[in-house]
Amino acid sequence: QVQLVQSGGGSVQTRGPLRLSCAVSGYFYSLYCLGWLRKAPGKERDGVAAIDNIDSTSYADSVKGRFTISRDDAKKTLYLQMNSLKPEDTAMYYCAASSKSTTASQALVWPGVAMDYWGKGTLVTVFS
Repeated sequence: QVQLVQSGGGSVQTRGPLRLSCAVSGYFYSLYCLGWLRKAPGKERDGVAAIDNIDSTSYADSVKGRFTISRDDAKKTLYLQMNSLKPEDTAMYYCAASSKSTTASQALVWPGVAMDYWGKGTLVTVFS
């Protein structure tokens, strides 16, 4: 099986940077797609960024140009570099992985269907 262990997160001032990591254990090379999602208080869970097994990426419009998703297959780790953070980025962030043939775009739009494995979440708080 696959387990996702998240690290990073915390509190940061507006316009500051933060990096999230997600270490994958188990059948890493069986995964088609990895991604990040977030859930803010009172809001639905939304896809933030996703990357598939041919390194195609997809981003939510709200984070394009500020966030970068990447994967290090040798370390079996997924990253989310977040720059120019805004208070509205405050949320619980989850990494997720799919063992189904899934594109980054599909994973971003339909994470509940596409993703099979989930991290426990890490809180990101952006204060002004």
